[in-house]
Amino acid sequence: MAIGLGLSGHEVVTAASGARGLVCASAFLPAFVFLDLGMPIMDGYETAVALRLIDGLERVRITALTGWNDQATRARVVNAGFDHHLTKPATFAQIDSVLRGEWEPVAPQALQGTSRHL
Repeated sequence: MAIGLGLSGHEVVTAASGARGLVCASAFLPAFVFLDLGMPIMDGYETAVALRLIDGLERVRITALTGWNDQATRARVVNAGFDHHLTKPATFAQIDSVLRGEWEPVAPQALQGTSRHL
């Protein structure tokens, strides 16, 4: 994904963990972040919440990129402040449409029948 985005003209920074991602994001101040939910130690949900607390990243567009696509996962994605949810393997066309603002945001309907906490 990083190579494809780079070849498409995007400036890309990658991180192998949530904690490292926070360090990179505070220095880089990206417009978009794609996060795996199942990272060890600091998962994608925790990372998304922490990203929103960094000065300059309050409005960063955060996309969950995960193999999980059940209602409970989608509810947690909404609660954690993600803007989008893509299921792996995401196509480059799907990723590109998120970057162009054409992908539907995570719907609040995903919370139907759930409580709003992590």
